[in-house]
Amino acid sequence: MKLRPIVAACAVLLANAAPAAETLRYVVLVDGGKKAGEQIVEIQDDGWTKVRYSFKENGRGPELEETFRLAADGTFAEYHVKGNSTYGAVVDERYSRNGNKADWRSTSENGGVSVDDTAQYVPLNGTLAAASATLAAASQRGDKPLPLLPGGRLTQRVVDEVDLDGRRVQLLAQTGVDLKPTFLWATTEPKPRLFAFIIPGYMLHIEDGAEKYGKLLTERQKTAETRVLRDMAGRLAKPLDGLTVIRNARIFDSETAKLGGAADVYVLRGRITAVRQAGSPAHGAEREIDAAGRVLLPGLFDMHGHLSRWEGGLHLAAGVTTVRDLGNDNETLQQLIDETGRGELLSPHIVPAGFLEGESPFAARSGFVVKDLQAAKNAIDWYAEHGYPQLKIYNSFPRELVRDTVAYAHSRGLRVGGHVPAFMRAEDVVAQGFDELHHINQLMLNFFVTDTTDTRTLERFYLPAEKTAALDFGSKPVQDFLGLLKAKNVVVDPTLATFDFLRQRDGELSKAYAAIADHMPLQLQRGFRVGTMKIPDEATAKRYDASYAKMVEFVRLIYKSGIPLVAGTDEIAGFTLQRELELYVQAGLTPGQALQIATLNGARYSRTLADRGSIAPGKQADLVLVDGDPTKDIGDLRKIALVISQGKLISPSEVYAALGIKPFTANAPGAKLVAKR
Repeated sequence: MKLRPIVAACAVLLANAAPAAETLRYVVLVDGGKKAGEQIVEIQDDGWTKVRYSFKENGRGPELEETFRLAADGTFAEYHVKGNSTYGAVVDERYSRNGNKADWRSTSENGGVSVDDTAQYVPLNGTLAAASATLAAASQRGDKPLPLLPGGRLTQRVVDEVDLDGRRVQLLAQTGVDLKPTFLWATTEPKPRLFAFIIPGYMLHIEDGAEKYGKLLTERQKTAETRVLRDMAGRLAKPLDGLTVIRNARIFDSETAKLGGAADVYVLRGRITAVRQAGSPAHGAEREIDAAGRVLLPGLFDMHGHLSRWEGGLHLAAGVTTVRDLGNDNETLQQLIDETGRGELLSPHIVPAGFLEGESPFAARSGFVVKDLQAAKNAIDWYAEHGYPQLKIYNSFPRELVRDTVAYAHSRGLRVGGHVPAFMRAEDVVAQGFDELHHINQLMLNFFVTDTTDTRTLERFYLPAEKTAALDFGSKPVQDFLGLLKAKNVVVDPTLATFDFLRQRDGELSKAYAAIADHMPLQLQRGFRVGTMKIPDEATAKRYDASYAKMVEFVRLIYKSGIPLVAGTDEIAGFTLQRELELYVQAGLTPGQALQIATLNGARYSRTLADRGSIAPGKQADLVLVDGDPTKDIGDLRKIALVISQGKLISPSEVYAALGIKPFTANAPGAKLVAKR
């Protein structure tokens, strides 16, 4: 499960630091109250601020130190952060402004610019203390946006205010840095400072001693976010009332993985009522969409998501109309499903997977954390009663409970997959009944772990990066493992694109997002050049790159062995699935076979095949119109012209424009009303 993006870091100690005039302490809680980190902010008499921050969840997280000094306008005059990133990469980032000259450098970039007015540098690895300085600088600007360096502008507005036993705090919404607003709880002084940062359902970063207000602030923030999300859904998802006919579309047949001839597709109340020869008369159609020979795909499946309320637009704009959620706070996921069903969110269909973990210092607490078989059965009962078709077992789950837990889940009708629990191999969990394995690193670890290897640590990333390059795929252990997966009909969700980070070096543009980088907001583009693995020299870089190439090759072996694949991501919504399918083609599959995995296989193994996965009468009208031919060039999958899902029409160009993304298509067809006679 991915570590959700957070702002985090700590401070460089000055040799002759002044005593702290004020010390602020924050605690970081995740997954309902587990302490995962802390932040200590020391504001010195000499104008310097020092920050010490540490965060650890699921065996990973940053350890950073930060110092900065502010100019009169509240922006950084000097800034420095150093330490280690989530996966161990070295962090060393500096910024300074002397007069009109601003300069910055880090392990991934080096730049400078002449600045005539107020401008705030946005650190690549900044803490929430740095974010606090930025919110104060933005507050001094009033209604005027705050210019950012290296580029962009930040707007900030107050969206809520609440009294906490005599102390007032305000909820600020910032836009201009990320693909969604950033919400921060701040004090109400003329120069406000951070009080709390909340990711509902996951994280609470709050002043030490104020934890009791977390639930209230979370609910108030969710209410504020809901207003924005409902407005977005209302503007960007247009209802298709009455009968709509999509004319002259070339339909991708997911059963044969081939492109058919031109046809007309009839859509009524969110379902396909007919697929007829192009040019057939329509009786009583309200609207027509001229596909003009474009390719029409069934809606795509992302089979490895961790959904939030904000990323649905990105999924839909990329043609992803169904997401299997493989680990979320149970209450949050139920809320997402309800809001999606009511049409209040811009969101794909959601297929929930129940999350089951064991108690340990490494435990992730999304879902149920159990200590014994009865607790595991109780959790499975809850998931079965709430309509979950699948169970996901995670890293700290007790290995002695795996066999009986899987058997009980099967007895309740749930498929079982997930990570390989610590001190087990993939072949062990397959032998004990797993129906599915997630992540290419979990498969590679089968050949590298010993009985004492704790895969809850960063070893689960560094071992595959170090050793896969030398693994002989023709060897008996590899061939036996492939034979076992085939014999047990185990489904594999490799998430290849996500693991591109294993070979990325600081300063190099991520190959996973190179094709879309120029379309993204500048601050996001910068992040695409930040490496997170510790890669100290050229020899290591070559070894890690060779290991990643072998992982791609292993997916080819999986497919050629007749082992089912599903396409999942566990990373940036929408865009990562497009890259995932590119990698399948790079592995040796045809573009049509890759599309078949993301459509038919997705429906089959999410148990929605009766409803989705192909374009046929009676099925949901989850339809994706492509301005190109992805059956010839899988890269054309980025050129989505229109999407229909849940009875609504979505224009990707409109969604991207609303999120600050440069659209990938122009002159997309619209739905035209049919003149009545």
